[in-house]
Amino acid sequence: MLKAEDYLVGETAWCPGCGNFSIRNALASALSELELSPHEVLICSGIGQAAKTPHYIRANGFNGLHGRALPPALGSRAANKNLKVIVASGDGDSYGEGGNHFIHNIRRNPNLAHLIHNNQVYGLTKGQASPTSEQGMITGVQVNGVAAPALNPLAMGLVLGAGFVARCFSGEKEHLKETIKAAINFEGYALVDILQPCVSFNKVNTWGWYKQRVYFPEIKDPQDWPAAMEMSRQWGEKIPLGIFYNHPRPIFESSLPALEGEPLASRPFDPASMSRVQDEFL
Repeated sequence: MLKAEDYLVGETAWCPGCGNFSIRNALASALSELELSPHEVLICSGIGQAAKTPHYIRANGFNGLHGRALPPALGSRAANKNLKVIVASGDGDSYGEGGNHFIHNIRRNPNLAHLIHNNQVYGLTKGQASPTSEQGMITGVQVNGVAAPALNPLAMGLVLGAGFVARCFSGEKEHLKETIKAAINFEGYALVDILQPCVSFNKVNTWGWYKQRVYFPEIKDPQDWPAAMEMSRQWGEKIPLGIFYNHPRPIFESSLPALEGEPLASRPFDPASMSRVQDEFL
């Protein structure tokens, strides 16, 4: 079995103190404890600091366009159902540019884990507001403060029908690791919003700010949707962490008869067999 450190590769370009390091380490530990070999895992991302994660984890990796991490992840799952597919990208990439894909992947419910590194700013492009920046937050671009209220991705996920909805904090490493393991093992789309301080550009939501607020509520029934919704809406002086909702439903892949049996990626393909279809267009 590989150790956690065996999954860590590459020289990172993140700022010292960035919450991405904790997420990377937790992901490596989760893969090790699940005894997943690198060839069994695919990590997809878009563009951004968080989206560099595939460069720094020993596994299959794919960088999509900005906001386009989910389409290749879904396509990869459809092509090879034996892969454990993980999307690791930021709040801007996932909820801003990728918001449309976020919505429709919840609807489709493919079997993949979506880890959102939520630092509430665009860290790669020097700290402008992201969809989760708090109203009134001042940035180098929003000099008079963010005008719109912050997006609530967990409440949004619950309303749209996500079967697995969780919130973590990169400063709670053991909880983060265990939640990632649960998300990877979940049959369906698993949404994990990870609160992650940006030490360079977000001077509001700091490590200390989160440490004073995060707590672990007692979750008696992970299939209690109203209770999950109530927790998802708690924000401010108290911020709950945990797996708010865990209720599997049929996955996208099970609705397609063509995906039954051997994975598409393993089936023989003869390009000449397409000649009949091509001839129809002549």
